[in-house]
Order: sequence, then C-alpha cells, then structure tokens
Amino acid sequence: MPVKKTRTIVPAGTIGILPLQEAVLFPNTVIPLAVVKKPGIALVEEALREGKPIGLTVLKDRETENPGPDDIQRVGTIGVIQKMLKVPDGTIRCIVAGQSVFHIEQFLQREPYMTAAYTELPDVTVENEELVAMQRNLGLLFQKLLSYLPQAPREMEMEVQNITDPNVLTYFVASTMRLETADRQALLEERNTAKRMRKLTLLLTKELEVVELGHKIQSDIQREMEKNQREFYLRQQLRAIQDELGEVDPQQAETNELRQKIDEAKMPEDVKKAADRELDRLSKVPQASPEYSVIRTYIDWLVQVPWNAQTTDDIDIRRAREILDEDHYDLEKIKDRIIEYLAVGKLKNRLTGPILCFVGPPGVGKTSLGQSIARAMGRKFVRVSVGGVRDEAEIRGHRRTYIGAMPGTIIRAMRDTGTKNPVMMIDEIDKVGSDYRGDPQSALLEVLDPEQNSTFRDHYLDLPFDLSQVLFVCTANSLDTISPPLRDRMEIIQLSGYTELEKLQIAKRYLVKKQRLANGLKETQSQISDGALRSIINDYTREAGVRNLEREIGTVFRKIARKIVENARYKARVKPENLADFLSKPRFFNEAKKRVASVGVSTGMVWTSVGGDIVFIEATAMPGTGKLVLTGQLGDVMKESGQAAVSFLRSRSSELGLADDYFAKHDIHIHVPAGATPKDGPSAGITMATAIASMLTGIKVDPNLAMTGEITLTGQVLPIGGLKEKVLGAKRAGITKILFPKRNEMDIDDIPKEVRDTMTFIPVEEISEVLQHALGKRVVTPVPLSSGATNVVPIRRRPSARRR
Repeated sequence: MPVKKTRTIVPAGTIGILPLQEAVLFPNTVIPLAVVKKPGIALVEEALREGKPIGLTVLKDRETENPGPDDIQRVGTIGVIQKMLKVPDGTIRCIVAGQSVFHIEQFLQREPYMTAAYTELPDVTVENEELVAMQRNLGLLFQKLLSYLPQAPREMEMEVQNITDPNVLTYFVASTMRLETADRQALLEERNTAKRMRKLTLLLTKELEVVELGHKIQSDIQREMEKNQREFYLRQQLRAIQDELGEVDPQQAETNELRQKIDEAKMPEDVKKAADRELDRLSKVPQASPEYSVIRTYIDWLVQVPWNAQTTDDIDIRRAREILDEDHYDLEKIKDRIIEYLAVGKLKNRLTGPILCFVGPPGVGKTSLGQSIARAMGRKFVRVSVGGVRDEAEIRGHRRTYIGAMPGTIIRAMRDTGTKNPVMMIDEIDKVGSDYRGDPQSALLEVLDPEQNSTFRDHYLDLPFDLSQVLFVCTANSLDTISPPLRDRMEIIQLSGYTELEKLQIAKRYLVKKQRLANGLKETQSQISDGALRSIINDYTREAGVRNLEREIGTVFRKIARKIVENARYKARVKPENLADFLSKPRFFNEAKKRVASVGVSTGMVWTSVGGDIVFIEATAMPGTGKLVLTGQLGDVMKESGQAAVSFLRSRSSELGLADDYFAKHDIHIHVPAGATPKDGPSAGITMATAIASMLTGIKVDPNLAMTGEITLTGQVLPIGGLKEKVLGAKRAGITKILFPKRNEMDIDDIPKEVRDTMTFIPVEEISEVLQHALGKRVVTPVPLSSGATNVVPIRRRPSARRR
C-alpha cells in the first residue's frame, strides 16, 4: 500500500531551545507565550532579529526553576515568531506559529541560551479507508463537543469542516481540546497519523462523556434550584461530577463513615430505616446549613445507643452470696431477698419481676447494694441520680425541634454503659419534683413498668427502645413523696439504721481499712482500738448510717499522717483516752436525764428520713382563760394530738385531784423544742399526755423512758409506724426503756437482738398504763367501755326555730 510522507528528512542543523512549562505547540497552530526568564528573552530577541526559527519543548516537571538538558522533553516543535511585544517589566509577549516536529539529537551549549542539534520528524501517513473513516469520525466528535461549549466560536466548527489533511486535523483538534500536558506530548511524539488519530479519538470521546455528563447534571440541577442559588448549584454540580468519577469529597466520606456505623450497630429494622432516611437527608444538606449539625448529631446518637449489644449473665447463687457478704455487713433480710430474686431469674433464664426499691436513711448502703448486685451478675452498673429533677424532659429527652436538644438521662445512661442489660440504679427517687414543665415521676411510670418499658420512646430519638432487660434498682430515703402509682410498680425493701455493734463491725471490717489506705498509712503505723471506735460512734456521731463515722475515722488518720511526716518514727494507737487529741472534744452527750429532770417534760420517739431520734415535749400551765397553746412548728396532725391529750386529761381532772374549774382558769402551753424543724404525725399523742400529766401532778417522768403511740379521746393507744427506726434512735440517745402500742408487738422481732437484750419493752393499750409506768403510780384509772356505756355527754336539743 502506498505510503505518503508529507515531509522529508532534512540534514541535521542547530536550533535554539525555548523550554515551556505546560504548553505544547503543534504544527500548523499558533500559541501565545509570555517569556520571563533571561535565556528565553535573549533567544526570542536574536531569533526575531535574524529571522531564525526556534525549538519549543515542554519541561518534564513544570516546577523546575533553571532547566537543563535533562529537564526537557527530546521531542518538540519548530516555531516561527510572528509577533513580539515588550512590556515595561522587561518580559516579552509573543505569538509563535508551529511548523514541524523535531527531535533533539545533542545539546551544544547552555549560555546565553540552550542550543541543540536536531532532526525533523516527518508525519507517517498511510492513506486508506480506515484513515478516512477515523478522520470523519474525529470531525463529527469535535463538532459535537463544540455544541456543548457555548463559549466556543462558531468559526471553529467551519474550520474543522474545511480541513482535509488528517495531520492538520489532529493538530488543530489537539490544540483546542482540554488535555493534560502528558497527553499532548504523547500526541506530538506519535508520528504515525492513524495511531495519533486513534489516540486523539479516545481522548476526545472521554472528554465528550464528561462534558455530556456535566450538561446533564446542569440540566437536572437547574430544574431543582432557584435562580438565586448559584452557589448551591455549583456545589451540587461538583459533587455529582466527583461521584461519577469515583472521587469522594469530605462530606461524602463522612456520609460513608456513618453508613458503615449504621450497618455495624445491628439496629432493629424500623430503627435502621429511620437512620437510613436521616442519612439520605444529611447527604443532601450543605455542611454550612444549621440543619446539617442537627441531623449529624441525631445519627451519632442512633449509632451509639446499644440496640443489641449486651453482656451474658453469670448468676452463681453461692458466689452472689459471697459478694454480698463481702461488701455488706448484716442486712440478712435484704440479702436473702436479693438472692431469691437472682434464683428466680436463673430458673427462668431471664430476670423479670418487680423493680427493687431500697428505702432507708442516708449512709446505710443502698447505692453499694446495687453495685454488689451488678458484680454478682457480671453486668455493668450505671447510676442515675434524679434528685431535684423537675423537668419531665430530663427523663424522656427533648424533642429535636429545640436548639441543643438531647436524649433523656435514661438513654444517656444506656449509651454510657454500652449494653442493653445493665444494672441501672435510679438514686434519690423520692426527691423528684414537679412544676409547670411536667411531672418526672409520671415519666418514670413507663420506665419502671416491666409491661411497658419494652417500647420506651425517648422524645429525642422518637423510636422504641427496649428497657425490659435492664435491672432497675431504686433508692429513697422516704416513701411519703413518691406517688402511689410509682410506688405500686416497685417492691419496697426497708433498710433501717445500724446499731452500735453493727457500726463497730462495719468500721473494723471496711471503714478503717479503706481510710487507712486512702491516707497512705500502714497498719503498723496506725491502730484504732474497739473502745476508740465505740467512742467515735457514741460521742462524735449520731446517725443511722456510717458516713459521718467514716469521715471521723478519716480525720483521725489524717492527723496521724501529718505526725508521721513530721516524725518518721511516730506510731499511733488511738484509744478512748487519747481520742480527743485527734478529734477534739465530744460533740454529743446523753442529755435525756438532764432534760427530763424537771416536772412537765417527757421523752418521745420520732421517725425521720435520716433515721430515728428522740424528742422532748414540755408542758406548763399559767393563769388564763382555758386556752391551749402549741408551739415548735407543729403540723396539723400533731396539734390535734395535743388537743386530744388535753381533752382526755380534762375529762379525768377529778382523778388528778384538780378543781372542776382548773382548766377554765388556766392556759396550757405545750412546746416541742428544736422549733426550726417542722414536726408532724400522731405518734406523739401519749408523750404529750404524759408531759401534761406530769405538770398537773408534779411528778417527774422516768428519765430512762421513751414512748410512742397515738392517743384517742377514750384513752386508747393506737399503733404507729417506724418502730424499729425509733427504737434504734432511742438506743443511740441512751434510752433503756420503751413504751409502745401493744398492737405493734409484731414489729419487735425486726429489732436487732443485741438491742432487744439491752432494753426493756413495755406494750401498752391504754393511757392509764402509760402514766403508771412513766410517773411511777396510777394517776388515772382505765374505764372499760361496755356495750351499753358511753363517754359521750348527751346534748339537749333546743326547739327548732320557726322560719320567717
């Protein structure tokens, strides 16, 4: 087949070389150049002056500052300078027309500019039908590309149609297309016309696909946006192009990362659908939009909540009992109930049943019991304090419409544990308040109901979360402030205060070791005798729990630590005799005998949220008009108890040796000291009656005696609550004899044996028995009520008045 060579090889010559940073000049095309370096300026000026051509080659690396022979391509284009313009800064602007392709054979010099011996490289063209077809196809593709470029002049399309030489066509198309420098150089170096045209067709096809895709993206996005959203449009266009090319922007990378986390979270089907829906919204929202951070935070919460992650229960009843005994002294009934609860769960392979609620004074071990349960089961433990919470959203979370919204404390606690079956202790549940923002106790109804909490819905997540596998344990100091519906969902386990012996054992087994370690002491350096511990319990603390006891022991060890630092040989043995050197003077004294040394004073027993205690009730009389004065910040129920006591004694005034008009001519004043503390309840009724009887008879009350019980107008003594706590409080105050309602005899078994053995318990049914034991003599006689007898004085009816 004939081969047409458009140019013949000419003998080697010498030519000046002008390196170009990125531009590639093709034959039969022109290119504008800015020459800024001195060698290039000298070459252009000499070539223009002498009418010589120059050789233009591209640099291998555009960052090269002072190129040498090894830094430039060997194949370039011979060009002729058509126009030149010198600018004021000394540089040159010129237009160069390409003539032919050459190859550098050898560099001859570098100064003042590079010159080289060269050989021209002619085009190798094989004329056949395939070449004609490729030429036509290339022209059509280029015309199609121009149709997508509105900024391209229409003359270019006409120019392509008029070109008949395939080589000229390839050079013209290559010079006008957007190509990489490496692709341009490869086309220039390819001397075979057919191969060059095939390479160019491939590059033109790729460019056309990108342009068509850009046009399609532009059309699609244009329909979805308004005219004033130009910036948004550009971002969407860029993102779409990157998606098609496989390139990922930072926002797309973040979306992919979240999608992977959603897949790994093993969410329920409905939750995963919600997460995917929010993720799709996130991918369409610009990062600068406020909605972006809201959606991102919501998805983060969804992937962090443990939807299916859980720990395996390891319930060993014997080991659980050992853990409870190791962590807590005594509390046998509470331990037995916990073991029963775990045993049922082991048989059913699932812990279900009522929610446990430990109720007792501070410092008796309620919170640590929950930790021991978690350790015995091999579960994670989390504590949620709801004391002082008044906003229902603290439990259920805030809706996402609010700025700064977040899930409630329950979901946050689940996130922190990382499992769906922890032991969750809801602490201080009795101190939950309510106001205009809602009632948190009502929100806890669903949380603590085993029949409902499997679909607990937090306002923030707005998706059902299964809380049925969580073991809830609640703590409270008092049941009075807990709503009846909430109380009904819990099994109440009472924890009373500790006795002196129990405190002593707790101090020896736990507190002393803990505080010694906390203060950096060794056992050989610090010893505390049992007598010193008893003195701390009785003279420096008076509480139901052991928190203050631990603080005082810590104070002793800190004093010892200071002395050891001052004298390394110092060793301390704390005894009752030298205890004051570490804790100063005792703070509590047995003042019961001193307080009841006067007539008209009796000792009662009270129950408080921090344990039992004693209270002194004082009574006095003065000339007056028969008024009754009650002071000491008393509640209505306690005031009524005082009125009932006065009314009963007034009905027995003759037995007390009083004149018939005594109460009419005297005012009675009953005072309960500690006036800053509110007091209420009916259990002080017999104590008030005893104080008034002592004042009226002039007989002092037994100083070793304390009493509790409600009084009626007939003189009966009714049962009361909290007897165990009251007795333990009286024991701490040094009382040895207790008067209590006979109908409370069943509660005596709850009192520790060491307390029962050291105190005298006297059950009473009628106030006459109370006064006999308290005053040492019978001052009133019981009046048994027969079926026909009554102590109600009949009131004569007056004739009804005629209506006017």
